[in-house]
Amino acid sequence: MGAVRQRRGASALVLLCTMAILTAPGLATGAAYAEPAAPAAPAAPAPEPGTKSLEQVHKEIEELYRQAGAATDAYNQAEAETKAQSDKIVELANLIVAGQARIDTLKSRAGAAARAQYRSGGLPPSAQLALSESPSVFLDGAKRLRQGEKATSDMLSELDRTQGDLKRYAADASARWAILEENRVKQEAAKKEIEGKIKAAEELENKLRAEEKARLIQLEQEAQYRAQTAWLSTGALKEVNGTATEAGKRAVQFATAQIGKPYVWGAVGPDSYDCSGLTSQAWRAAGKGIPRTSQEQLRLLPKVALKDMRPGDLIVYFDDASHIGMYIGDGAMVHAPRPGRNVTIAGAGSMPIKAVVRPDA
Repeated sequence: MGAVRQRRGASALVLLCTMAILTAPGLATGAAYAEPAAPAAPAAPAPEPGTKSLEQVHKEIEELYRQAGAATDAYNQAEAETKAQSDKIVELANLIVAGQARIDTLKSRAGAAARAQYRSGGLPPSAQLALSESPSVFLDGAKRLRQGEKATSDMLSELDRTQGDLKRYAADASARWAILEENRVKQEAAKKEIEGKIKAAEELENKLRAEEKARLIQLEQEAQYRAQTAWLSTGALKEVNGTATEAGKRAVQFATAQIGKPYVWGAVGPDSYDCSGLTSQAWRAAGKGIPRTSQEQLRLLPKVALKDMRPGDLIVYFDDASHIGMYIGDGAMVHAPRPGRNVTIAGAGSMPIKAVVRPDA
């Protein structure tokens, strides 16, 4: 492979000594990144009869971690929904307190009006006219009486409305409590699934000898390299020449600054991240709040065509949208891969792409 021009905004690529650059024919924006094949590792001993090959173990581990990634997204979504419901319940509680205080005030005013009427004897207008000193005094009193009656009527109507509001607030709060509990159950189920998948993958990996672990890493890199090379060979990047916005540059700068930090499911930094935790925090640092999970980022952010992709855009992977990374230019993306791996740069086509979304559309 020949040396190629490295694109501005992807300077973090030099941080990885194992990176290689593939030239994409017809690419107007410079170089296209492809994962290099790993350095040759010592050959692992041949598997005993009836045991799984290292390639089979590799596929099983990758599938377990991918399933854990999908469960992590479900966990994160339930967590976000739980927080949203908790915040709404607090808001409703404050409304109920304020409404009850308003009812107490209205009842106090109604009581004062009733006492005033009692002190006046509660005489009907005709009797008040007969007992009044003059018609003008009566008319003035009658006017005040009508004003008082209207104020009392308005007060009682407001009391009814406030009581109705309190009933609705209470019903809404009860419904949200039910949703809150449902999300907590989902969280616990997703957490158990994640822990189970990760534990199973780690147990498989821990059974490997040192030379097998080295070979496993090589198999990962080779698979990524093949996928990236195949993707580039389709000419997918020929028309990709978008320029990052100022916000996009800040997001890329934040994301690449996290390189080397470990993947931890459910983590949003600053010391560790999961895949959507990295992308959401990078865009938060750029001044743009986006949904927490990869599936919600796919659902709620504007989609763009691959040919229109620019640095800072997010690439969603797999049919279930269980993984996400940030495009940084030159056919590369930065992402938090999986448990046991650190935030790193990889080929944008090293996994099956489902969609590209743009936080700052």
